[in-house]
Amino acid sequence: MELTLYVDSLFTSPWAMSVFVALKEKQLLFSLQTVDLGTGQNQLPAYRAVSLTARVPALVHGDFLLTESSAITEYLEEVFPAGQFAALYPQDVHERARARQLQGWIRSDLLPLRQQRDTETVFFGKACAPLDAAAQQAAQRLISVAEQLVRGPYLFEHWCVADLDLAIMLQRLILNGDPVPAALRDYAAAQWQRPSVQQWLAHHQPD
Repeated sequence: MELTLYVDSLFTSPWAMSVFVALKEKQLLFSLQTVDLGTGQNQLPAYRAVSLTARVPALVHGDFLLTESSAITEYLEEVFPAGQFAALYPQDVHERARARQLQGWIRSDLLPLRQQRDTETVFFGKACAPLDAAAQQAAQRLISVAEQLVRGPYLFEHWCVADLDLAIMLQRLILNGDPVPAALRDYAAAQWQRPSVQQWLAHHQPD
């Protein structure tokens, strides 16, 4: 069945990036459709019929429609399982749960940091004002969690999609020049060099 991925037209959604990279890592063929969030294209009936929640990313697999990035990557892992395809999550049950915990936390917490270091900082180098107290606290919580979990090039023995999600959050700070420990800067930079990530970043390069 054909796969179609809907992403934002500016390619700045970290969650769309997460699904795009997951599809690339599994070496799945898919078509890419963009949605202009700035003009409200996601609110039009045609896209609501595809996405259900009017959000990006959205994955269409045959006649099945799915939104929410972590739900999509878990779906891809089940439908295109590790062994036959590259793994998106650790095989160990505890490590897999930890990866999902980290994904859920990144998506639901750290709001001041996500607001004051939006992904235009990451993809377009937009300069940002200094973090306020709430965002500084969020940044310290992010760094504390990352320092507890990162033990080398990956969170676990092998790469998983949670590595990308954590790297994006760290890059919000790193690429704005905010203080981040050297080991975490190296970790995030290594994730950025994966071919699947570079293919997403290529959408921001001039023709």
